[in-house]
Amino acid sequence: MAIIPQLSLFGWEEIEELGDLERLRLVMEAMPDEKLMQTLETERKQGRNDYPIRAMWNSILAGIVFQHESIEKLRRELARNGQLRHLCGFQGQVPSSWAYTRFFKKLLHHADLIQAMFDSLVQELRKLLPDFGKHLAIDSKAIPSYARHKTRNRTPDGRRDTEATYGVKTYRGVKEDGTPWEKVVRWFGYKLHLIVDAVYELPVHFSLTPAHVADITEAHRMIDHLEESRPEMLEHAETLAADKAYDDTKLIRRLWDDHQIKPVIDIRNSWKDGESTRSFTKWENVVYTYKGEVYCVCPVTGKERTMTNGGFEKGRNTLKKRCPAKQYGISCQGMSQCSVAQGIRIPLAEDRRIFTPIDRSSYAWEKAYRRRTAAERVNSRLDCTFGLEKHTIRGEQKMRVRCGLALCVMLAMAVGRIKANQAEKMRSLVA
Repeated sequence: MAIIPQLSLFGWEEIEELGDLERLRLVMEAMPDEKLMQTLETERKQGRNDYPIRAMWNSILAGIVFQHESIEKLRRELARNGQLRHLCGFQGQVPSSWAYTRFFKKLLHHADLIQAMFDSLVQELRKLLPDFGKHLAIDSKAIPSYARHKTRNRTPDGRRDTEATYGVKTYRGVKEDGTPWEKVVRWFGYKLHLIVDAVYELPVHFSLTPAHVADITEAHRMIDHLEESRPEMLEHAETLAADKAYDDTKLIRRLWDDHQIKPVIDIRNSWKDGESTRSFTKWENVVYTYKGEVYCVCPVTGKERTMTNGGFEKGRNTLKKRCPAKQYGISCQGMSQCSVAQGIRIPLAEDRRIFTPIDRSSYAWEKAYRRRTAAERVNSRLDCTFGLEKHTIRGEQKMRVRCGLALCVMLAMAVGRIKANQAEKMRSLVA
C-alpha cells in the first residue's frame, strides 16, 4: 500500500463517508506496491516534489478503478472531486498532463516490479483461497492497435506503432443443417495470453506478444516461466482447459507426464483420409473416433455399440472401457464369441492427443471443459471494465505495463473484497 500521512483532524473529507471511493480504498490497501514506491522515490531523490510519487500512483489506480479511458478524463475527475484528490494524497492542484506522461515513462522502466506485484497478489490469493489455482484455463485475446500501421520506415515517430504485427484467428464449425461455417478475424496489434483460475475467474499468469505469435508457442513459454518462477502453481493444479488452438501432443504430454495436470483440450480432426473410425492394433472388433469415442463391433451382426466408461487407472496410465451389453443389459448375439466382453484397458500411448486422463467421451470431460469459459469472461472484463477495448496505447512495452496494471487491480480488488468479507463480489470492479 502506498501509505499517505495521517489525515488532518476533523477535515470534511474524514467526516463524509467514502461511498463509491471505498472501492479505490480496497485496491490501495491490498496493492503490494511498497517496493515500487521506494524505487521511484529513490530515483526522484532531491528533485521537485510538487506531485508526490505515492499520490501519482494512487491516482493511476483510481483511473483504472473508476474506468477513465484517458488521462484527461482522470484529471477532470480529480479537479471536480476533492475527496478523491485527498484519498489519493494530493494536497494542492491536479497534476498536469505532462506530469502523468513523465510518470508513465518511469513506470515503463519498472515492468519487472509490476510483474512482481502481480505474482505477490497471486500468492496472497492462494493463502486466502486454498483451492485457488486447482483448476486452470488458458486462452488469448486480441488487442488491436489503433495507431497507424507499419511502413518501410521503422523509425518510431510517435504516430505509428512499429512493434505491433498482424494477427489472424479462424473459427470453424458445423451448422444444425450440417453445412460447415468459417469466420476469419484479422487485426493489427498485440495478443494477451492468460492462464486463469477457472473457478474464481481470476488471472494466475499473463504474457503479452505481438499479434502474430501462435497461442501454442506462447503456452509452452508460459509453462516454462511457471516452472522456473512459481513451480508450486503447477504442483497444485489438477486440470487445464483450453480450446482447439492448444491442441498439441507435446503440451498434452508435458502437462500430464511432467506435472500430473490433466489436459482438457478440445481436439481438431487431423485425419486427412476421410475415415470416421480407426481400429486398435490389439483388438480386432474395437474402433475409435478422433473425439475419443470407442465402439465395440458385434462379431455376429457387425453392429457397433458405444463402450461405457470405466474410469482412469493412474498407475497403469490406461482408460477402462466396459462391455455395453453387460452394463446396460442389452442382448448381444455375439457376446459368447466377443474377445472384449470382459472390458478393455486403452493405454494413453495409443494416441496421446485422443486418449487423455479424463476420458473425452465422459461427462467429467464435458464438465471440466465448460470451465474454459472462465478465461473468456476474464477477457471480456478486461475489454469492457478495464479499458482495453478502447485505448490509445502504442508500443509493446506500454501495452505490457498497461495490461499488468489492469490485472494487478483485478487481483487487488479480489484480495480487498475477501478481507472485507465481501467474497461474493471478488470479481466485480464496479459493484
